[in-house]
Amino acid sequence: MKNLQNNASGFLSSLPKNIFSGFVVSLIALPLGLGLALASEAPPISGIIAAIVGGIIVSVFGGSNVTIAGPGNGLVVVLLGAITTLADGDLFQGYLFTLAAIICSGVLMILIGLLRLGILGDFFPSSAIQGMLAAIGISIFAKQFHVMLANTGAKGDTISLLLDIPNSIISLFSPEYYHLVIAAVVGIISLLIMIFYGKIRNKYLQLVPAPMWIVLLVIGLSYYYEFFSSETYPINDSLLVQIPNKVFSSFPSPDFSSILELKFIGVVIAITLISSIESLLSIKAVDKLDPEKRRSNTNKDLTALGIASIVSGFLGGLNVVTVIARSSVNVNNGGSNRSANFFHSVFLILFVVLFQDQLSRIPLTALAAILVFTGYKLAAPRNLRDAAKIGKEQFIIFSATIIGTITTNLISGIFIGILTTLIIHFILNKSIMLFARNLFKPNVLMFKEEVNGTYFVSVKNFSSFLNYYKLKRNLDSIPEDGDVVVDFSHCDFVDYTVQENLIGYQGTFLRKGGSFEITGLDKHGTASEHPLAVRSLVSISRKFKIGANLTKRQEDLQKIAHDFSWNYNPKKQENISSLNNFLFFKIKKVKYIYNSIFNENSSFEISDVEFSEGEFIARKNIRTTFLTIHLKKEIPVFTLDREGFIEFVYKIAGFKDILIENHPDFSKRFYLLGEDIEQIKLFFTDELVLFFESNSYYHIESNGRTLLLMRKERVASVKEIKALLDYGIRLEKIISQINSDEILLKSLQIKS
Repeated sequence: MKNLQNNASGFLSSLPKNIFSGFVVSLIALPLGLGLALASEAPPISGIIAAIVGGIIVSVFGGSNVTIAGPGNGLVVVLLGAITTLADGDLFQGYLFTLAAIICSGVLMILIGLLRLGILGDFFPSSAIQGMLAAIGISIFAKQFHVMLANTGAKGDTISLLLDIPNSIISLFSPEYYHLVIAAVVGIISLLIMIFYGKIRNKYLQLVPAPMWIVLLVIGLSYYYEFFSSETYPINDSLLVQIPNKVFSSFPSPDFSSILELKFIGVVIAITLISSIESLLSIKAVDKLDPEKRRSNTNKDLTALGIASIVSGFLGGLNVVTVIARSSVNVNNGGSNRSANFFHSVFLILFVVLFQDQLSRIPLTALAAILVFTGYKLAAPRNLRDAAKIGKEQFIIFSATIIGTITTNLISGIFIGILTTLIIHFILNKSIMLFARNLFKPNVLMFKEEVNGTYFVSVKNFSSFLNYYKLKRNLDSIPEDGDVVVDFSHCDFVDYTVQENLIGYQGTFLRKGGSFEITGLDKHGTASEHPLAVRSLVSISRKFKIGANLTKRQEDLQKIAHDFSWNYNPKKQENISSLNNFLFFKIKKVKYIYNSIFNENSSFEISDVEFSEGEFIARKNIRTTFLTIHLKKEIPVFTLDREGFIEFVYKIAGFKDILIENHPDFSKRFYLLGEDIEQIKLFFTDELVLFFESNSYYHIESNGRTLLLMRKERVASVKEIKALLDYGIRLEKIISQINSDEILLKSLQIKS
């Protein structure tokens, strides 16, 4: 009851901010809704209907917190194709068929949500998705650039529209097109406002978003000609937004007569696929922006979006998706719960009811300019450069998806991207069987370590977009304030999509007070210097170099060394003879050490080590992290470890646990082994015993002049390395205060 009262109190206290945020979002949603509908060859009001219905229904039934629902950029190409082709060029009849397709798509989205298939969004490679978004941007740009220049008659596919842009520019200088020049100038000025608005630093101007400034200015221009100029308004009615006189009095009836036709089914699948992908990507991105870092229920959101699309389709509106741009604006203006989505719809209703005349004064060229800018941002050249920086293979995937989408359609384009990714993965690993053998195996092992409660996740064989859902399922079950170590030591191949998703987890855990460490990638080969480049243990080519770039963990280790004014060496070192003097490595074959942090005189050194146990079939390669401390004096030879099953076996085998007098708790919790029992007993002073009892457990060995410390037979996280280093420094300080000569003398007296 108390929690309910707190939630209600919190909701009411945040209501003013959410109302304000909803108002700001509506200022953007209004022109974008009109523009996206026009770009789809649908009635302008259909975009506003989608935003209104989406905001109300998703705010009530959705599973996200700060997202905004409405018509999306990604569907423009699909809806445009559907409206222009389903009725063989009859745009109104095509619009009615498309409404039916939107309703059917809504039903499929409800099924996707109810069957908990939101996980399907994880089966798309990142570069292919980015390529698809870029292709959508190019298509929007190609069509709307002509409309921005008042050429509403430009037709054809994306490539022909791009090639025809110079003709639209030249035509403005022809005498027969002079009546269109003012409309084109309005479009060009609107585009300039979109481009340069972000560079204005006036806080008052920034209160109104750029799209709304364009709407206010073009409406103001219309009133200027009506009341203050003797000349007639120079923009023809055909280039103005057409709003029905009675918006909510009559709605078009969707036509389901083509429901069994292959062409109609293809449109339904395309709308469903793109709606789901765009929504899932947007939800994932907006969750990262949420100040409270809440996780959305994607399946519940997909169900709500499906319901909203059905209602919108019956009312004559476009389909409803989650939109990232408007959601970002919502977060930036203080939106904290779903009520902001609801209020954005309320303000849109008020705009349509109270300002119908003003909306009908907006030139299509101004709305097209907003879309031209939107399309350019989706397909900006820097996106291509960014893909190339990650690796040539990502550039190929990105480019193949763009070309495939532009030359065919969105569904074919995204599947071309997936197929290209698979082929590249096969080539890089020189093995199709590697994927075939491991695709359906449980290649993720997770357990919670007893000592410190760290969740350890080991990924084996290969990790790509195809089986990422297995890793994600485990990670989603971990509390975000916990400590996680994801280890790829036994993973032959890790692709870009997996690494990009894990970066998102790192940020979320950090903000929630937890830690999220990625280990085991230090010895993988990479083809570029990008931190998220594809990594492989397989010998791919001469261009793939071990250590070509530092991983995030290596960069953190470098920073630790810098903070201590120590040295860091990430390279492999095979001179490891000193380790053979320790009991732990006596029957193990040490291959090399790497990632070494050490001080100037090398008295302290933390390193990762790779060694093997057993031979032939039983042989197993293991990587771990250890600390060695070179002491300035002689101390007894001993091994100290936590009491456990192995120590129990030691006792059965005849090894005697050394008990320290007056410290029964220590003797119960620790297993102490050594030959010179009396000398060891004298060495373990009260202060040293208290240190071990009051700190974390470590496996500790002394060979007389050097201590070796380690915790687990796995590579340590950065957080664990810091703890190990702190532990070692404090331990060395205590040992340095023990009088070894006195201990030796007492030991000799006892023996004599």
